[in-house]
Amino acid sequence: MIDFELVRKQPDMIRELCVKRGSDVDVDKLLALDTELRATLTKLEELRHQRKQIAGGDRERAVQIRDEIAQLGQKEAEVRSERDYLWARLPNLLAPDTPEGKTDSDNVELERCGQIPTFNFKPEAHDAIGARLDILDIKHAANVAGSGFTYWRGDGARMLWGIFSIALEMLGSKGFLPMFTPVVTKQETLFGTGYLPFFKDDIYKIENEDLCLIGTSEQTLLGYHMGETIPASSLPLLYTAFTPCFRTEAGSYGKESRGAFRLHQFHKVEQIVICRPEESEHWHEQCLLNEKQIMEALGIPYRVVRVCTGDMGAPGYKKYDVEGWFSAFGGYRETQSNTNLLDYQSRRLGMKAKDGNKTFFPYTISATMITDRAMLAIMENNQTGSGGLTVPEPLRRFVGGKSTIG
Repeated sequence: MIDFELVRKQPDMIRELCVKRGSDVDVDKLLALDTELRATLTKLEELRHQRKQIAGGDRERAVQIRDEIAQLGQKEAEVRSERDYLWARLPNLLAPDTPEGKTDSDNVELERCGQIPTFNFKPEAHDAIGARLDILDIKHAANVAGSGFTYWRGDGARMLWGIFSIALEMLGSKGFLPMFTPVVTKQETLFGTGYLPFFKDDIYKIENEDLCLIGTSEQTLLGYHMGETIPASSLPLLYTAFTPCFRTEAGSYGKESRGAFRLHQFHKVEQIVICRPEESEHWHEQCLLNEKQIMEALGIPYRVVRVCTGDMGAPGYKKYDVEGWFSAFGGYRETQSNTNLLDYQSRRLGMKAKDGNKTFFPYTISATMITDRAMLAIMENNQTGSGGLTVPEPLRRFVGGKSTIG
């Protein structure tokens, strides 16, 4: 949530924000409900004061005031619920230099790194390579679970585990605390992190339970401090986790999704930072540096783009995407994202920090360190003319020292 004082004091800015971010929240209705709520609260205070004044006096008036307080209390709850419903659907503020646009084609490229491989043969797509080398099996996964799932096998599984191990080692050396988290979470946590209501169609709900499968460990890592007040002296908090992630991928029909690029279940190492407001820009850039460093360590050519207004989810303030090169696809595709969310999540989670007598909402950074997609890029970029696959040097210790497989 954004600070409601901004809505009261700068309503035109909030209206413009909603237009720019494609939000249909009726700001005028929101303000009217807020005015009604405040008037109701004022009247309740007056009645409670009157009740104290006549304590032990006019019994008939005391009963009348009691009934009025009960009625106004019910009205206050209803109006507050309506107001908060709209308030929770306001998007976050936007960084002033955010590119304007509607889709990912409007994102702005900032840099390219790494040498794009060239081949004297037509490069195969990762799913074809995986099937031929028997390291990625989509067919059997479809028999077991339907489309959007995979089996990684043999050296494919070993290389994939190596990717995640290296990511955790790198983050550990930078002070990130590793956690194993639940892979289910309550809807309250999804609301607090902004996934509800904005990404509700991507969430797997467990039938007859107030539980959902996580779409990212961001949800459980931030939920760890839901409703807590953190000593400011402990900031920044740096967390990482390796988890499976589950997404319905609703609305992805028609997007390029051959093979294992777009899945219902994938694996991810996440970076989470909870910090003082004045440090958030530094940590946003640091998380981007971490993403770039692992891509370089794995030898994956990549580019960094600044995400535009229309391609950034409502909770985000400023966002980068890192896109790896996929040779068979013939272009860059998203492998990591990295978002500064200001205090949007901490307000929703009721997560505060205390510095002496001062209490404030800390800022949060959520950034992908690496996912399975890195392995797909390696498969497409490191294929050889003889049908094998060159193993990136850092991953060789995970496959018994082999420099090639297949």
